[in-house]
Amino acid sequence: MGILYIFDLLIDLQSIRAAAERARPYVYRTPLIPVEGAQLKLECLQPTGSFKVRGFFAAALALPEERRSRGLITVSAGNAAQACAYAARLIGVPCRVVMYEAAPATKIEGVKRWGGTPLLMPRPALLDWLANQGWESEPEAFIHPFADPDVMAGHGGLGLELMEDIPDLARVLVPVGGGGLIGGIASAIKGLRPEVEVIGVQSDGYPMWTRALEADGPVSITPETIADGTTAPFDPRMLPLMKELVDSWLTVPEPRLRSAIPELAAAGKVVAEGAGALAYAALEQLPPGPKTVAVVSGGNIDRKLLASLLN
Repeated sequence: MGILYIFDLLIDLQSIRAAAERARPYVYRTPLIPVEGAQLKLECLQPTGSFKVRGFFAAALALPEERRSRGLITVSAGNAAQACAYAARLIGVPCRVVMYEAAPATKIEGVKRWGGTPLLMPRPALLDWLANQGWESEPEAFIHPFADPDVMAGHGGLGLELMEDIPDLARVLVPVGGGGLIGGIASAIKGLRPEVEVIGVQSDGYPMWTRALEADGPVSITPETIADGTTAPFDPRMLPLMKELVDSWLTVPEPRLRSAIPELAAAGKVVAEGAGALAYAALEQLPPGPKTVAVVSGGNIDRKLLASLLN
């Protein structure tokens, strides 16, 4: 049985399957498309443009009705914010989201589009709010954007789909921010076939996990990357998971990441944001051969940034 320890809770395959089933009416079974040497799992086609809806529906629907009815609150650079707002809208409860004031306008607009209320803060204030559990004084039910067992179990549904669609899968590349996506995917995949290689991918503009693993603890890094979706803060509760579940790491130079976005648009007819293009951008670092999937985690790219990269 594949297991994942977090917050002294055990997330096994049964829990992942249950979370995926809760979310199923609200999320898509996203397609795989071929590119040279791999296939791309297009989570950018989810209702809010990223994988985050999987985890937020799984977590919101696991809440007791009394708590859920008070509304939802989360903290996010953008994609979790939109997923939370979207889930709240479909479930029929209010939503507020603490966001970086420098979050891309596309993502702030997305929260408003789905009926959520953005609460914008400077990055230091937001990190302080998160570290000091500022949500405890708020009326809504807080869903952690990545270190929540039900969120991670919901993301594990993506791993189940990969194993069903590609029985001979050999390796999967996953962009890593806080660690919730790769934690869920790896839990599902390792629970079914432990020999599949799970590869974490980060930009050299914010290589938080590779440095944290070297230091065996928190590190201070200022984000300098277009992969804003991966700029989550270090959470010590996730460190054991990264050690246990991720087989290897790849770091993508920021210039390569910038070139990967127009490449994806031309070669795969896929619009990806910075974080969404990371796994694809890292494919060139791997030897060809084994059956490989790169997860395109999101497509909510700032329009001006996309235009500049396409030019």
